[in-house]
Amino acid sequence: MASRGENIFSAREAVTGAIVAALEKLDIRADEGSIMLERPNDPSHGDLSCNIALVTAKKIGTNPRELAARLVEGLELDESFIDKVEIAGPGFINFSFSDRYLTGQVAAINKLGDSYGNSNLGEGIKMQVEFVSANPTGPLVIVSARAAGIGASLVHILKKAGYTVEAEYYLNDAGSQVRKLGASMMVRFRQRLGEDVEFPEDGYPGQYLIDLAVEIPEDEGRGWIKKGGDEAVKAFGDYTLDKMIAWIKSDLEGFGVEFDVFFRESALHARGAEIEEVLALYRDKGSVYEEEGAVWFRSTDYGDEKDRVLVRSDGTPTYFLADAAYHLNKFRRGFDKVIDIFGPDHHGHIARLKASAAVFGAPDDWLTVLTVQWVRLIEDGKQVKMSKRAGEFETLADLLTDVGEDAAKFFFLMRKMSAHLDFNLTLARKESDENPVYYLQYAHARICSVISYAQGEGVDFPEDSSCVELLTEPEEKELIRNLVIFPQLIEGAATSCEPHRLTTYGQQLAGSFHRFYHICRIVSSDTRLSEARLMLASATRIVLSETLRLLGVSAPERM
Repeated sequence: MASRGENIFSAREAVTGAIVAALEKLDIRADEGSIMLERPNDPSHGDLSCNIALVTAKKIGTNPRELAARLVEGLELDESFIDKVEIAGPGFINFSFSDRYLTGQVAAINKLGDSYGNSNLGEGIKMQVEFVSANPTGPLVIVSARAAGIGASLVHILKKAGYTVEAEYYLNDAGSQVRKLGASMMVRFRQRLGEDVEFPEDGYPGQYLIDLAVEIPEDEGRGWIKKGGDEAVKAFGDYTLDKMIAWIKSDLEGFGVEFDVFFRESALHARGAEIEEVLALYRDKGSVYEEEGAVWFRSTDYGDEKDRVLVRSDGTPTYFLADAAYHLNKFRRGFDKVIDIFGPDHHGHIARLKASAAVFGAPDDWLTVLTVQWVRLIEDGKQVKMSKRAGEFETLADLLTDVGEDAAKFFFLMRKMSAHLDFNLTLARKESDENPVYYLQYAHARICSVISYAQGEGVDFPEDSSCVELLTEPEEKELIRNLVIFPQLIEGAATSCEPHRLTTYGQQLAGSFHRFYHICRIVSSDTRLSEARLMLASATRIVLSETLRLLGVSAPERM
């Protein structure tokens, strides 16, 4: 079994291959890609768990536990790799690694370095992940910052799992919100000139527009005002939009989040072809009708709660029609799969967007839409009040100044994206073991220090790695077990689109290392045992470093 060109045993390929063979003996067809391996929540249940019996039994109408027993009977696995297979609960099949396999992986991890955990799961699949995509009418706020951290981490994980991935930000730089932005800025500029003008009731409040208004050259701003009407609003809107987009890009750069593409909605409207093409496709499918002068999409035919307007009675396309055209554009760019990460207030958009993808011929599994839930900032046990309506809100830039990039990313990723998050500012500021990101980074720095100390004492990495067989202490075995499930963790996180799995894993791994460090003396008078423990510490550093990298968090060598 090979992994990325290295002649190293692959647990996933070995176990899934054996399960497929056992299924075939029962005249049940399956492919390895449909078999999911997870780490059991309870370590006493083994190192890998598979639910294939539950999934298959439901399809063929049999008892899952009985099917699991028949599968286990037909499994052919090398005892030097798996030394125990058990059935648990309603039909889970649990596998336990042998001691020989476990210790051998210590040498394998050191050999592979940061390529350990790389997978061919997504080989040949071109994927796009669109995330953040906040309207460029104000600075990035906390929920957008959470989406940025989650999306960036997911992109890293998918790439490690073998997918070809592009990260994209969709800039909604057209429509009524841009006109509203221009009107708001024009009032702020006139107020700067000393005019007594009332701020629009539906305008964008907040100090940021007042600050930007100061930067407008006075002669230029007065010239825009003289244009009058829509031309004046457009001039102020274009200026402010450019400033806001530059601000957003700067904030994302400061957060260490990169995008391959910034796609502007205005480009769709300027070309017009894709918007007209989507509308024509809807008409050809009989999916539109006209009512009260507007053009409607029969989205209820595709599971939506109500039909949606595509073209308003004044002839202007809705945001939804532009978004459908944008996804047609994605489809035409050749992405095999697309993931959209939406904010919590876009949940109702999901069904109709999937419906539109079906109309232009995308496969059922082409589009996956994930929702990032709200964030509450907590300080000293109390919620920090934020009000976007009043223009008083915590921005990404404010948060980075307060707690730093690493803590912000890690805390955003500590819970499922579909769950609301209480962001503990008090804890995030702490430089102690109480702070989970500090705890991981300290473990990494401690290992770097240990390796340096060992080499200074004359203990180095051996050419003969058979010394790893000396790693028999319970703390050593626990640590190795945490290391060897890393490849399965990556594939699970990629398949489920759940980056938060790595924060949980990282804390477990760091805790396991700290226990090993306190119980097992790494550098001792026993040279071969010292070399083995040095290799185990090094393997842990490799996996911790990769875990932090995939989360977008730094791995310091000193703290």
